[in-house]
Amino acid sequence: MGARRNGDVAFSPFCTFSSSNTTRLGKHVHDNVHGNIYLDPLILKFIDTEHFQRLRDLKQLGMTHMVYPGAMHSRFEHSLGVYWLAGESVQKLKNYQGLELGIDNFDVQTVKLAGLLHDVGHGPFSHLFERDFLPQVDSGCTWSHEQMSVKMIDYIVDEHCIDVDHEMIKRVKEMILASSEFKLPQGTREKNFLYDIVANGRNGIDVDKFDYIVRDSRACALGCNFEFQRLMETMRVLDDEICYRAKDYLTVHKLFATRADLYRTVYTHPKVKAMELMVADVLVKANDYLNISSLINEPSEYWKLDDTIIKTIEIAPQQELKESRDLVQRIRRRNLYQFCNEYAVPKDKLDNYKNVTAQDIICSQINGGVILREEDLVVCNIKIDLTRGRHNPFENIHFFQDYESEEKLSIANERISHLLPTSYQDLIVRVYAKKPELVGAISDAFENFQLRTYGIKTQVHATPEKKKRRA
Repeated sequence: MGARRNGDVAFSPFCTFSSSNTTRLGKHVHDNVHGNIYLDPLILKFIDTEHFQRLRDLKQLGMTHMVYPGAMHSRFEHSLGVYWLAGESVQKLKNYQGLELGIDNFDVQTVKLAGLLHDVGHGPFSHLFERDFLPQVDSGCTWSHEQMSVKMIDYIVDEHCIDVDHEMIKRVKEMILASSEFKLPQGTREKNFLYDIVANGRNGIDVDKFDYIVRDSRACALGCNFEFQRLMETMRVLDDEICYRAKDYLTVHKLFATRADLYRTVYTHPKVKAMELMVADVLVKANDYLNISSLINEPSEYWKLDDTIIKTIEIAPQQELKESRDLVQRIRRRNLYQFCNEYAVPKDKLDNYKNVTAQDIICSQINGGVILREEDLVVCNIKIDLTRGRHNPFENIHFFQDYESEEKLSIANERISHLLPTSYQDLIVRVYAKKPELVGAISDAFENFQLRTYGIKTQVHATPEKKKRRA
């Protein structure tokens, strides 16, 4: 596979298969971010299964398309993009340092397969399924889409009798878990640098982010000046770790900064979150009847679960689903949960921070005519960071001075201090009212909670309901 030129990008809104020669074993797809992508025969064995094709019915950004209409892209497109970038990355390392690092075709194929399958176990509606729905129906649930991806891979191989090396599958699963709490210690793996390509638990620089940052920005019609090609062209391995040219530290910073901006402007947009909270309630109210949460334990059933469950609920006649149907109708008619207020937790309070709950707000309500209940509001505790929580990601990134150097180096803090925030993680508490007439009472209770907890309150524009009540 040859390296792509930076300007070699196509803008087709569709991803279509084509093959000019039926005797060829592989195929090409035309992706609207990366252009022509070649799919080799082994990769096609996984793609051409109902379990991988399911990803077409999982929108990459969940309910974001209701605010950003162009955000209709799917986990399917994203997975093909990560597959391609993973293959390009390991192939470049093989071309430049293959003999030195011992990279062989087995390694190349393994990394490509990990890129393709890293999201095959993802739940409906982006991360809403595991972060907002499952905790409400099973408080002790430790399920993650990475673990489910691992189970789905074994299931697909067995179900379709795919002839693939067992050691390759074992490493693919380890690479998918490499950025999660289930990763293997680095000392137990050979060629650790290969495990940083798809899901980098060491410093957060990986091709998964390369793809979704560019793909999401384009789908939402936002500008993106992060050039992942620059990092891929110049990276090299030193001491079993992927390192970058010292002069490219600004490009690395753009990766983290662009990701944080997407979280603030797209992923946690107030109305996007309102609809996500409503979808979570739809699933919770339907769970007893549809047994949605029981599907997470068995791949043979789980693969049937995708975003279309909302339409299933919306058109179902059963009385048991009426509450869920009514909520779906509210979403359709934009009768959404109402944003009341939000505040950023003070930096000096982060060490002792605990998630704010609806009960915290209820206990802070001001005596008046409205008696609030927990089910009247929703509290979101939103974390936005560069990629490593409250830690500076640059502390775990190593660079090299030039191609003749054999030593890793770190970028001095004083050199990048002007680029980095005073705190590497923002914690934002946001409150929504489920009924418009309760916005004022909930806003007052939330402000009172801030005063009691931190001695301050956030000033926001008063809602029409609040203005009327205070007049």
